Amino acid sequence: EDFLTLIFKAMMKDALNSSHPVSSSVQSSEQIEEMFDALSYIKGASLLLMLKHYLTKDVFQAGIEVYLRNHSYGTAQSDDLWDSMNEITNGTLDVKKMMKTWIVHKGFPLVTVVRKGKIISVQQEKFLYRVEPENWTSDASYLWHIPLTYITNRCNFTHCTNAYLLDQKSGM
Repeated sequence: EDFLTLIFKAMMKDALNSSHPVSSSVQSSEQIEEMFDALSYIKGASLLLMLKHYLTKDVFQAGIEVYLRNHSYGTAQSDDLWDSMNEITNGTLDVKKMMKTWIVHKGFPLVTVVRKGKIISVQQEKFLYRVEPENWTSDASYLWHIPLTYITNRCNFTHCTNAYLLDQKSGM
């Protein structure tokens, strides 16, 4: 419950146009300090939980083990974790490409789901809680690769999760 409270507080901050991405290039030590705030840590943790749920616990764990083995007693760059996950998924999913959309964009998407009979359509757009005119920038180009999981009425409650990756503005 405490973690959810932290996530929602971070989301409120991230929903403002004055937010910042989890990862960006920096030019000064002041910029480095600005990046290591609660938003970066909580959003980062949330993104790892999202990835773990989408990949499954075992695949995620194997990716973490590869990452730790490859970089023990050394240095790592931001893409190294995603590369380790790609190694485990054997090219079935480009984890780096998916996660880059989450860490280089500030904010998060609003996903709208519409059902018409048996047809389900989904659409994404950047969510803004409140537009701040002094910090407003156009975010029309923002596109996330959103891992969606769902169940259908054919679910037998033992293994019923289906997955879909929304990597365009809309899909079915």
